[in-house]
Amino acid sequence: MTKNRAMIIPAVLMLALLLGCVSTAPPALEPITPHPVAADAQPVVIDTDMAPDDWLAILYLLGRSDIDVQAITVTGAGEAHCPAATRNALDLIALAGRPEIPVVCGREAPLEGEHAFPTEWRERVDDLLGLRLPENSTEVSSDSAVQLLTRIIQESPQEVHLIVLGPLTNVGEALEAEPELVMNLRMITVMGGAVEVAGNVGSSSSIENEVAEWNIYVDPRAAAEVLGSGAPIALVPLDATNDVPLTMDFYRRLEGDRTTSVAEFVYRVLAAQEEDIRSGRSYFWDPLAAAIATEQGLGTFQEMSLVVVEEEGTESGRTLESERGFPIRVAMTVDRERFETLFLDAVNGRLP
Repeated sequence: MTKNRAMIIPAVLMLALLLGCVSTAPPALEPITPHPVAADAQPVVIDTDMAPDDWLAILYLLGRSDIDVQAITVTGAGEAHCPAATRNALDLIALAGRPEIPVVCGREAPLEGEHAFPTEWRERVDDLLGLRLPENSTEVSSDSAVQLLTRIIQESPQEVHLIVLGPLTNVGEALEAEPELVMNLRMITVMGGAVEVAGNVGSSSSIENEVAEWNIYVDPRAAAEVLGSGAPIALVPLDATNDVPLTMDFYRRLEGDRTTSVAEFVYRVLAAQEEDIRSGRSYFWDPLAAAIATEQGLGTFQEMSLVVVEEEGTESGRTLESERGFPIRVAMTVDRERFETLFLDAVNGRLP
């Protein structure tokens, strides 16, 4: 009789699993208690399209006490759609223990043209790759993205560092409406472009374009507006991000070094993209831009005169050296080992 019971119990468990009666979902994540923001912290606004690498970049920035994230503006012209993007952004900051940060979405089309990320990418990102975050009861800000950007920059007693992780639609629109905003900007750090290397639009889609990077390609007009605004700009293009592939070695390193729920969420994000990591298709695009915005010694820079190709065609969105261009500080190489350690320290709460 005992032997028969021993055989029946595993069979019952297996049946329950097949019928969905036993939950296999990972445990719910709890918000962390963040470090207090330092009194002399750098005020920052994050402009994002809420793709998975943006999530990692935002969590990195929120893991630093010397950075005061004052708002998150989402571009609806980017990889996520506005309703899902703002919901995910609110829940992400709840995980990081900063649920009060205002979040708002901007326009859902580029300033000009109809370029867009592939639909299947956008749907997967809207769904947070099937992952779950703690719910934030805060509502989306009643301001528009341009209104929020403008107000925070104009009213800040310190110069604001604007960190742009997606298409530049919101920032281009704001600077077009209020050009004098550049007077209170310490820096605009932009993840975008491909200067001396191939782009990633054609290699990851059916679009005939081998020279443009996605963030610039989606809204070339906005990118041109920002680069020509007169603001101090640090560009973190594919030239630099190609130095920081997201590897299985890093994935395994994180697997053994996830002491906070923030680090656990980052691990789940990577686990959901393991196939891309194994294939060599993933890079630390936006996290690198966020890290360079806080630690410029991570990279080497060249000053270049750049223009953006705005015309439709096979070079639309290209970032090109030109005598007609504007002076931009361009990150060219990166200390990969130092970056990986810095990122792990931030998401594990080890930075002061």
